[in-house]
Amino acid sequence: MRNFTGTGVALVTPLHDDGKIDFPSLKKLLNHTAKGVDYFVVMGTTGESATLSKEEKKEILQFVIKHNRKKLPVVYGIGGNNTAAVLEEIKTANLKGVDALLSVSPYYNKPSQEGIFLHFQKVANASPVPVILYNVPGRTSSNLTASTTLRLARHKNIIGIKEASGNLEQCMKIAKEKPKDFLLISGDDLLTIALYSVGGQGVISVLANAYPVIFKKMTEHASSGNFAKAASEVFKLLDINGPMYEEGNPTGVKYLLSLMGICQPPVRLPLAKPSVELKRKIEKLKL
Repeated sequence: MRNFTGTGVALVTPLHDDGKIDFPSLKKLLNHTAKGVDYFVVMGTTGESATLSKEEKKEILQFVIKHNRKKLPVVYGIGGNNTAAVLEEIKTANLKGVDALLSVSPYYNKPSQEGIFLHFQKVANASPVPVILYNVPGRTSSNLTASTTLRLARHKNIIGIKEASGNLEQCMKIAKEKPKDFLLISGDDLLTIALYSVGGQGVISVLANAYPVIFKKMTEHASSGNFAKAASEVFKLLDINGPMYEEGNPTGVKYLLSLMGICQPPVRLPLAKPSVELKRKIEKLKL
């Protein structure tokens, strides 16, 4: 489980202007983020998984595994709101070189807590690698509650949760009752230290695409209990964090990365290129 403490980066998918995957820039991104992160997360929301084909996802995963110079652990996103389809994707995917799955709570059809529990039970039973749950009510329109999370935490193949509810009370309930080896991972960059303070063990981050070293320092200080130094690092991100999401993720962080010379800013529809106002804001706030 130590493989998934510290910082996981939710990798963006660099694109050319014509919408095709920019693999040279992806390689550059891998080398850049490896300066500070502890593991790679491939095909999360930040990777624009919703608008990539199955073949593209496969190509990206294999590229990351091949160009993973530091041999960092790799987490791969497989999730959805059709349990049968998720199980089929797990069955047919080539997961050689993948250390864990990140699976989002079912979205759009708004299942009950029992439905969510049964869904993840099936996913965990089918997965040949450990599963990390992903709770992000702002995207799914349903919340994976603390009680359901704790039920799922008893499953031998479910090792943690990426908690992006923004509900600290809920996170504290999980931290209080969870098994010792169950990972509570922040899904919100700015709340990482708060989760560490109650027993959290890391973050799966958007901004680590741009600032991996800041996250390395922040999580190292937080894990050692030096929250003042950890706070001094996260405060550097306070102003730039908001604009990352103003026009959809990863529109903001891709533009930030373009200013750093790492990749170009194109995203796929229905996401749109950043507005002039957002560009100016990010240019002004860039560290």
